[in-house]
Amino acid sequence: MKKSLISLALIIVTTVLAGYFLKDRLTPLFFRPTLPAVNLGVNLPNILPTNKPTQPPANQVPDWAVVAENLSIPWAVAFLPSGEMLVTERPGNLLKIGLDKTVIKIEGVRHVGEGGLQGLTLHPNFANNNSIYLFLTAQGKNGLINRVERYQLIGEQLENRTVIIDNLPGAQFHDGGRLAFGPDQKLYITTGDASQSSQAQNLNYLGGKILRLNDDGSTPDDNPFENSPVWSYGHRNPQGLAWDDQGRLWATEHGRSGAQSGYDELNLIEAGKNYGWPNIQGDETQAGMTKPVIHSGPNSTWAPAGALYYNQSIFFSCCSKYCLLVQPWLEVLNHRKQRVFLAL
Repeated sequence: MKKSLISLALIIVTTVLAGYFLKDRLTPLFFRPTLPAVNLGVNLPNILPTNKPTQPPANQVPDWAVVAENLSIPWAVAFLPSGEMLVTERPGNLLKIGLDKTVIKIEGVRHVGEGGLQGLTLHPNFANNNSIYLFLTAQGKNGLINRVERYQLIGEQLENRTVIIDNLPGAQFHDGGRLAFGPDQKLYITTGDASQSSQAQNLNYLGGKILRLNDDGSTPDDNPFENSPVWSYGHRNPQGLAWDDQGRLWATEHGRSGAQSGYDELNLIEAGKNYGWPNIQGDETQAGMTKPVIHSGPNSTWAPAGALYYNQSIFFSCCSKYCLLVQPWLEVLNHRKQRVFLAL
């Protein structure tokens, strides 16, 4: 009996250790994205313009081109006025890519699971102030945290570091991490629930939210909750932000994962609204909660990331081999490698 218990203990320990060291290889086997459940041709009346855009002349649609290869988990891209690109790599590198590639190391980044150096955006007045904003995971006193930092990009150096917001909930999974300035010149930040799903409903917990700040980190007076950076809540892991030509904010969001992966979302974001996580998913409804405009269904995974509005369409990239184009209809674009940038 004693020998059997010892053998069982050794098997458990070996399995746990093997799972830990092989997790990067095992994860895709259990969390493999599937084809979208939404039928092609789904109409979104009264949401996006219903007229199908005419095909633009060929000279207005640039070809796809590989501009950089062998990147280490690239996460966000921003184009400089010079035409060069800034790219974040989750392990903690900021790349400046033009005719060559310069690597700028960001100090204090903790690359754990989905955390690390993530969001990137330029100040609306970058041409005059050279300010960029970075979202990163760091080590806090009691564990992982996320924060937003502002720098001035002078040549190929970052100077004048300023913390915009600190101690956002951080974890190995569900860190959010998108940064974008809206048409109102305010800074929008997505935060994941940091694996604390119930806290997405807690307005005093800044995880599972979309936040809105002034460019210096102060709270705008017209935010929906007094003295709070929260713009919307009830999010699981919001990833992409895009504004349409009416100034409306759209956000992509990761739904549940694991054996029951599914219910990835595209949401129309409005100030002060509750988007339901973890209380509702998909087409479920509950008083005071807003369901997504469209979702992937219970058995399919989009894993949507960055979003872009262009020519009456919302584009969003995916963490799987399938990228989606959401218009008044849906198309599935089967791009198996994410080595390219789409230049518009």
